[in-house]
Amino acid sequence: MTVYLRSLETAVPPTILIQSEARDVFAAQPGLSRLGSRLVSTCFDSAAIDTRYTAVGELTTRSRAENPQFFDPAAGLLLSPSTKVRNDIFATEATKLFIEAAEKAVDAFPGLDRSDITHLVTVSCTGFFNPGPDYKIVRALGLNPAVQRYHLGFMGCYAAFPALRAAKSFCDADPDAVVLVVCAELCSLHVRTSNDPDTIMGSALFADGAAAAVISARELPDQPALMTLDHFETVLTPVGEEAMAWNIGDEGFEMVLGTYVPHIIEDHIIRALEPLLSRDASLIGIPYRDIRHWAIHPGGRSILDKVQSRLELSDEQLVPARETLRNYGNMSSATVLFVIRHILDLDGADGDAGEVGGERICSMAFGPGLTVETALFTKITTPRAPEPDAGPERAGVPRAEQALA
Repeated sequence: MTVYLRSLETAVPPTILIQSEARDVFAAQPGLSRLGSRLVSTCFDSAAIDTRYTAVGELTTRSRAENPQFFDPAAGLLLSPSTKVRNDIFATEATKLFIEAAEKAVDAFPGLDRSDITHLVTVSCTGFFNPGPDYKIVRALGLNPAVQRYHLGFMGCYAAFPALRAAKSFCDADPDAVVLVVCAELCSLHVRTSNDPDTIMGSALFADGAAAAVISARELPDQPALMTLDHFETVLTPVGEEAMAWNIGDEGFEMVLGTYVPHIIEDHIIRALEPLLSRDASLIGIPYRDIRHWAIHPGGRSILDKVQSRLELSDEQLVPARETLRNYGNMSSATVLFVIRHILDLDGADGDAGEVGGERICSMAFGPGLTVETALFTKITTPRAPEPDAGPERAGVPRAEQALA
C-alpha cells in the first residue's frame, strides 16, 4: 500500500534572534572565564547560523518586563529561571505553535474535512504538560473527540521519524486512516550562560519552531500528494551514548552535545544507511550522490560537513539542510521537516536513481544514544514555488522585533 504525505507546513514564533547580536550578549556575561568567552565567540561564529526564532519574547531589548526572568536588557544580564518557570512558558507558547502548524497543515490539504482525521501524533522534547498538546489540538481544531492521540516525548532531534513511521503504520493497517503529525520545540527556553562547552554549543545552535503534516493512504486522484513515505530504519551507533544526551536540571533542560559527535557520525554513517538502502534494490551499491535529494537534520555545521564529505555529496545536495540551519538554527525534532519542506519547494528535475514517477529523497536525523533515524521518500509532485525571502515569510511570520538587539 502506498502512503502519501498530503501536506507539510511550518511555523515559528515572532521574536527573531540575530546570531551575531546574541553572541555579543552571551560573550559579555560576567560569570564567563576567559576561555568561556572565547568558546562563545567561536561556537556562535562557526555555527553557520544567521537568524533563529524564540518564543521567549523577553529576549529582546524592547521588553519592559517589570520582573524579568530570562534577560534583563537594562543590565545586559542573562538570568537563570527555574525549570518550573521555563516549563510554564512551554505550556503556553508551545500550545500556540502546535495549533498554528496543525491548522496550516490541515488547511493545506484541499477537501479534507477535519472530522476525517483519525489519528493525531504530537512530538516534543522541550517541555511537558497534561492535558497535553494532543488534547489542545483536538479542541482548537474541532477534531473528532474520539481521534486516536499519541505523544512522543523527550526523544530529541530524531523524533519526527518515529512519528512519521507511526503514521505510515496506522495507514498500512487502515486504508481509511488520516493522520496528523505535529512537532513543536521551544529549545530556547533552556539556553543559559555557562563556561561548559556543551551548554555554550547548545546556546549557539538551538531555536524554536514547529512543523505539521497530514498523512493518508487514501487514493485521491484530484488532490495530488507531495511525496510517498517509503521506508524507515533505526540504527544505534556502537559508541556515543554519553556524547549526546538531554537531561532535566534545576534550571532547565541540559543538553550534552560532545564535540566528538560529528566524528562518530562520520565513522558510522555508511553502516547506518545500509539497512535503509537495502530496502530498495535499485539503490544498492550506487554512489550516494546519485540519489537526488538529501534531507539531513542540520544538528550543526560540522555534522553537515562530515556527512557531505563521507557520502561525497555535492554542495547543491546540502543546500536544503544548510539553508534551514542558516535561517532557523536547530529546532530539534521539527528541523528535518523544514529541510523536507525546502526540498518539496524546489523545481522538478529529470529522473534520478531509484525513481518511479518522482524524485527520491533520502533523509536522516541524529539524536541521543547515539541514534540514527533514516527514511526514504519519493517526491511525486512539484508544489507551489517558494515565496520571496524564504526565511521568516516561508513560515508565515512577518519580520518582527529583533531579539537581543
